[in-house]
Amino acid sequence: MHEDTAGSAERRFWRAYEPVHAVCYFHPRFASAMAGTGLTGFWNGYFAGRAAPLGRTPPEAVAALFFGFSLPMVAKAIPKIWTRIEPEAAVGARLEAAEAVLAELAPEGSLADLRRVADGLDRAVDALPFDGRALAGAWASVERPRSPLARLWLAATVLREHRGDGHVAAATAHGLTGLQASITHVATGRVSRAAIQGNRGWTDGEWAAAERALVERGVLESAERLTADGAALRARIEEATDRLSGAGLRALDDPAWTVRTLTALSRTLIDRAAVPVPNPIGVARP
Repeated sequence: MHEDTAGSAERRFWRAYEPVHAVCYFHPRFASAMAGTGLTGFWNGYFAGRAAPLGRTPPEAVAALFFGFSLPMVAKAIPKIWTRIEPEAAVGARLEAAEAVLAELAPEGSLADLRRVADGLDRAVDALPFDGRALAGAWASVERPRSPLARLWLAATVLREHRGDGHVAAATAHGLTGLQASITHVATGRVSRAAIQGNRGWTDGEWAAAERALVERGVLESAERLTADGAALRARIEEATDRLSGAGLRALDDPAWTVRTLTALSRTLIDRAAVPVPNPIGVARP
């Protein structure tokens, strides 16, 4: 889970493009697009849509890459979903829905600017290192669509998964499991335990054991609050996440203009309820 503070230029960039990607989790058109290909159920659609470029990857690999989900929750969907939908069809359904949603909700008269943003983000994606970033690398392998709005969504998706892969590397390097990282996110007060635990498949026993380990380490107080050391740990992880995600921002011809234009789009998406705030991702209205 990313820290949603104004912070660095890299974090402001993430806040600008994350809602563009996140419409795929919240706008009903995405579920309808999946259902139209024969796949129903929110979590089936989530795992099919997000993991599709990986192909028929086993649940253990998907749980490792997604980081914050319990393996039993992932295994409820994978590999079952691939008997109902082909990975290529899941990717296509997401891109089709993204184009339709952005065309409907983008600010009036913004298409020319969004085409320019899409071109810039494509160049940013081309500049990214994908070493050790399996999920981002998989999404980067998706053929870029002709539609500028679908290209915009795809580029935002690669960038956010690239940042996410780096975030996982930073969290694990600082000794956190996916569950423990989620608990520290809850302990910031920016998202509730109910929003995370129920949506990630962790039992009360697993949650309590992970909390005890964090208390013993001095990261967490007993009442789901970060200690000073815990807050410093999260800050170091976020700083490392920013550093590992910087290549995309540096590749932009006009970073300030790009962030402003993406911010305007993201605010519109949030204001028109395509992305709710608060949300389990932890991103606020930029």
